[in-house]
Amino acid sequence: MAGIEPSLRDIENPQKIKKYSSSLRFWHWANATVITGSLLTVLVNSTVLSGWPTLMFIQDQLKKSGTTITEQQGRSIVGGLRDRVWDYHIYFGYCLAALLLFRFIAEFFQLTDQKLISNIKTAYRRFKGGKDKLIARHELIVKSLYATFYLVLVIMAVTGLTLAFGDDVPAIKKLHFIKEIHGFCMYLVLAFIVVHIAGVYLAERKDSKGIVSDMINGGGAR
Repeated sequence: MAGIEPSLRDIENPQKIKKYSSSLRFWHWANATVITGSLLTVLVNSTVLSGWPTLMFIQDQLKKSGTTITEQQGRSIVGGLRDRVWDYHIYFGYCLAALLLFRFIAEFFQLTDQKLISNIKTAYRRFKGGKDKLIARHELIVKSLYATFYLVLVIMAVTGLTLAFGDDVPAIKKLHFIKEIHGFCMYLVLAFIVVHIAGVYLAERKDSKGIVSDMINGGGAR
């Protein structure tokens, strides 16, 4: 598990604490909020608004108020509620796409030692060169995970937008694999979240205490 722990130390200058730009910190927390909201909509539709129990609950509640509906009418109500939740899911998807675009643009304006690609190149160079090999390998693994996460988010955003506009393009409706890819990416995102939280927890308990607060206040002060 040691390889997934984020580090506070700058790989070029291990004695220095990493700094996080305001744009990166904004993206991190905004992205976390959007992904959480998106996953919650999936959870609601797959649990609360799914299956026969929900239909029976609606019929029972309406019966108490003196209204009786058929099974088909009940299914229409459930379907309408599910569609409403999916509308929110789509809104979160738009926000995710916008945040990704913001992240890629912000990358160009980051300081060199704060750029993801630069950090990966530096870690790889140091790992191959044999200098601080353990630190470099750790940094390379962590940054590669982040890069993979970004790629998964891009795929999820592209497939999600494709599905969102699919109703207007008949040809897209026939591409069922797009929905499967989108759903699979969701599980990859969940896996990353678990790994990321575990890594941050371990880092906080070891030599990178304060890494969460640094992602809030910017770091580099200690």
